[in-house]
Amino acid sequence: MTPTTTIAAIATPQGRGGVGVIRLSGPNAFAIAEALTSKPLPAPRMAAFRQFCDAQGEVIDEGLILCFPAPHSFTGEQVVEVQGHGGVVVQNALLTRLLSLGATAARAGEFSLRAFENGKMDLVQAEAISDLIDASSQAAARSAVRSLQGAFSARVNAVLEQLIHLRLHVEAAIDFPEEEIDFLADGRILTLLEQVQEAVAQVQKSAKQGQLLREGLQVVIAGKPNAGKSSLLNALAGVDRAIVTDIAGTTRDVLHEKITLNGLPITLTDTAGLRETGDIVEQEGIKRAYKEIEQADLLLLVYDLTTDDDPLALADGFFHQLDHKRLLLIANKADLAGQTPQQDELNGFRRIVLSARQESGLETLIQAISAHAGYQPEETTFIARTRHLDAMMRCQQHLADARVQLVEFYAGELMAEALRLAQNALSEITGEFSADDLLGKIFGSFCIGK
Repeated sequence: MTPTTTIAAIATPQGRGGVGVIRLSGPNAFAIAEALTSKPLPAPRMAAFRQFCDAQGEVIDEGLILCFPAPHSFTGEQVVEVQGHGGVVVQNALLTRLLSLGATAARAGEFSLRAFENGKMDLVQAEAISDLIDASSQAAARSAVRSLQGAFSARVNAVLEQLIHLRLHVEAAIDFPEEEIDFLADGRILTLLEQVQEAVAQVQKSAKQGQLLREGLQVVIAGKPNAGKSSLLNALAGVDRAIVTDIAGTTRDVLHEKITLNGLPITLTDTAGLRETGDIVEQEGIKRAYKEIEQADLLLLVYDLTTDDDPLALADGFFHQLDHKRLLLIANKADLAGQTPQQDELNGFRRIVLSARQESGLETLIQAISAHAGYQPEETTFIARTRHLDAMMRCQQHLADARVQLVEFYAGELMAEALRLAQNALSEITGEFSADDLLGKIFGSFCIGK
């Protein structure tokens, strides 16, 4: 692809629908659109009714056409939207006609990539477009909109301004050593550094909430057969997704259910009951259960209160490595055992006593899951990705190194280099400092036509 290429793509999902939109962007977008309609284009940003014709003048479809001159368009280039009827055949026929007139089929995310390259948005805003489309909850959608409107970028840019200001002081101290005042020793630089570290930490805190909204939490339900695992999944999901019977080994495969609890997206996984068995099918189900357990962010070990099972002994036998942070004990069938639903501790492990069948104690469990994730939704939360957190983590590491160079070694040049690396790491978030392969990976995950 070159900057002179005009790209085209179907922007609406293919299938049966009332309206289908095809987008054009590039230097020849207007000329191609005129050839499609054989009529002059309407005034900018004004919709006009047109017939869309093939090379022989036969009408393919009819609908509306809108034009957006450069640079006042989504991509910053000439942009045309052709709005015809929604349908696979007619949409593909229109796209084929546009390609025959000189357009090139757009790659995934290429419209957004051009908007980024033409300065219409930064990298965070471009990613927010994809996140808004993929949002699995209202909270995630609102956070994506905030990022799209520049809230995340503004926070990052504010920290970058502080970091640049600090770098200027350090560079001045290095460049003018003959001055009577020792800038490195007067304490101001250390104060500025600490302020930058705190500012990055605050953005990190908000970004972690945004990452949870985007990526969600992997919660796996495990335990012995007939402990009530499937009943718990059904209760949390609000629908009868898993088969529940009194026959041990009913669940023989992994069952995934995407739900939202207090605005937090969760992938809830029901697994086969863990036990010794000669059934080949059940053995495969148990094998898959252990794979899910290894990948879980949170493991709910369900056990039956009406039996004499020791949950910690079960956990030790099943998992061999007890993790206080990742394991939550679920004491089920409280109604049959005559116990009151509650939250307590058992030898240092968190425990929720509940009844999945009667759905009592579920709210306590939901709160415990949110607390485990550290999820505290705020109106200022913005959507964030793993790469953003990675960039901020590397920034903090370089800032910590800068502090060591200043306080322990009094090495101005090495401190300046650490600050430069910190700035580069932080600049990766908005795309001010980005490798081409990173851009390809990010925009390659977008929808075609976006």
